[in-house]
Amino acid sequence: LFQSDALPPNVTASTNTNAMKDVEVQSPPDDSVSCIKFSPTSTGTSSFLIAGSWDNNVRCWEVTQQGQTIPKAQQTHTGPVLDCDWSEDGTKVFTASVDKTVKMWDLNSNQAVQVAQHDAPIKTVHWIKAPNYSCIMTGGWDKLLKFWDTRSPTPMDTIQLPERCYCADVRYPMAVVGTAGRELIIYQLENRPQEFSRIESPLKFQHRCISIFLDKKINSPTGFALGSIEGRVAIHYVNPTNPKDNFTFKCHRSNGATNGMQDIYAVNDISFHPIHGTLATVGSDCKFSFWDKDARTKLKTSELFDQPITACNFNSQGTVFAYATSYDWSKGHEGFDPQKKPHIFLRSCFDELKPSMKKS
Repeated sequence: LFQSDALPPNVTASTNTNAMKDVEVQSPPDDSVSCIKFSPTSTGTSSFLIAGSWDNNVRCWEVTQQGQTIPKAQQTHTGPVLDCDWSEDGTKVFTASVDKTVKMWDLNSNQAVQVAQHDAPIKTVHWIKAPNYSCIMTGGWDKLLKFWDTRSPTPMDTIQLPERCYCADVRYPMAVVGTAGRELIIYQLENRPQEFSRIESPLKFQHRCISIFLDKKINSPTGFALGSIEGRVAIHYVNPTNPKDNFTFKCHRSNGATNGMQDIYAVNDISFHPIHGTLATVGSDCKFSFWDKDARTKLKTSELFDQPITACNFNSQGTVFAYATSYDWSKGHEGFDPQKKPHIFLRSCFDELKPSMKKS
């Protein structure tokens, strides 16, 4: 399952488009992939995958249990799509764009309507399903965090951020937002969103991605992983039982040939395994890695791809790892090779992410 055949004869190993020989998603985006998300529910025989891209589109595929991908539909913005999320029942998709709007795409009717607006590009969108309300949370480069009932054109709540929103994550009843200037703000979402605490980033450089993790015993959010442009991830508990619980680790680095110097790359995305609680990181070094934060060990690192890995996500059962390879502009326009097209791959992953047997 989820294993494709050897490379076709005209592809040499050095190009390494599909370095791990994983299943390739059909009809991928035409430009860099900014976000990929599996549907929160699956129908038993298949699930759905969405991807937002710098080609201004969001696409949806059906992923069958056999590992086939069937392109289903797409919707467009007038600017690059920077983030996407699902409603909890998997019927709607929310997309945030540089065009300063968020659209809600109803997959059943295939209609998309604008449901949010900022005065600058919108970097993040997350669906919040609380017992007494549901809404979307949008974070913009206008230094605002807004909460929207999708039936109303005005936000339910607007919160001033200290700087532009760079990354965010939501796992009810917790939200965390990372801003320019390396500030992190944690919100509690019960009854209505309220600031819980704010901290300076434990990382010295600009953060890029953030992902909330759950306490396995009580199945509720207790902390987050934060990735930076400096090949480092911080594991941060909101209320650590022991100060040593919070730590950082290096990743997405390679030993350069010159003077024993190390090449350091950005961590582009972090995703937690829904069953095991282990995590995946993907980076500008053209690799993905799997980690066990509790045992503080690396479980696996991929082969080297021909492009950076820009986004990743696990399906709800934790059986499939999706990741996108595309240019991330880390080397400027000189590094852009129009011959290299974006790809999205699906990897059968359940056993590879089982926690390490090592004791932490």
